Amino acid sequence: MAHPVNFLLVVVSLIAFTPLCFCTKPSYGKLYPQFYDHSCPKAQQIVTSVLAKAVAKETRMAASLLRLHFHDCFVKGCDASILLDSSGSIVSEKRSNPNRNSARGFEVLDDIKSALEKECPHTVSCADIMALVARDSTVLTGGPSWEVPLGRRDSKGASLSGSNNNIPAPNNTFQTILTKFKLQGLNVVDLVALSGSHTIGNSRCVSFRQRLYNQSGNGQPDNTLDQSYAAQLRTRCPKSGGDQNLFFLDFVSPTKFDNRYFKLLLASKGLLNSDQVLFTKNEASMELVKKYAYNNELFFEQFAASMVKMGNISPLTGSKGEIRKNCRKINS
Repeated sequence: MAHPVNFLLVVVSLIAFTPLCFCTKPSYGKLYPQFYDHSCPKAQQIVTSVLAKAVAKETRMAASLLRLHFHDCFVKGCDASILLDSSGSIVSEKRSNPNRNSARGFEVLDDIKSALEKECPHTVSCADIMALVARDSTVLTGGPSWEVPLGRRDSKGASLSGSNNNIPAPNNTFQTILTKFKLQGLNVVDLVALSGSHTIGNSRCVSFRQRLYNQSGNGQPDNTLDQSYAAQLRTRCPKSGGDQNLFFLDFVSPTKFDNRYFKLLLASKGLLNSDQVLFTKNEASMELVKKYAYNNELFFEQFAASMVKMGNISPLTGSKGEIRKNCRKINS
């Protein structure tokens, strides 16, 4: 039998040589939730405070800002490239098909950045602001919370072609959407869970018109869309005109973050083609839709995990990129 003193020495030496990361909260690559604890301790509090006022003024803003984070991460990673205006050699991603006439909330991010620059100049990146805002927008509308890994830096460029090609479109096939997710390191579970963000927010008539009148190029409506719901949609989304007319993605509880979106898919009342195909075109995604429709807690848990995973797509860290003073332009 080993001598107790020797055993104790072995344990002490094991502890001494154990990597520190075993004793702290998990990090995600080089990102970790405590990144600003010393450099800007009030950062998260400031983000939440400014955002809460904006969402109180207009509830839809929460969905718009959540969408911005998604549209940013799918192009060059989560680097705030979507916030850059066109200037010099930069062609803004705001001009792309997925963003033109629909990406919004930039002024709210300007206000948050301005407040943070006053508190701790040149410290908090626009990319981290977007990640925190996505979490807080979810919480403010009744959804789950999660610890946001931080430490991203901002890009010095944008990609209009990346924005046009990488972001899933409302009329894409299921396979195309899944492929676009897989290219970002996300899987079918992430796809279905993150699509659940459509439990809040709006979509434009132009994004789903083909389902009402000409789904497959044969002049017929989409037969996977509930016909009474389709008739109701046609009253405000005509064959031509009304492109910008807005419709709730979840018409039952449009401003509450819950699993109602999945229940609507079960009833063939998903607004976008990209919503309904989750239930009609793939067995794995269909089973996930059912699970989340019946278990709100499970949906919340997976949504939070998938948001952390998405927020970790190719972040710029260390000496890469910069901390922009103004989120709309690179530092001069």
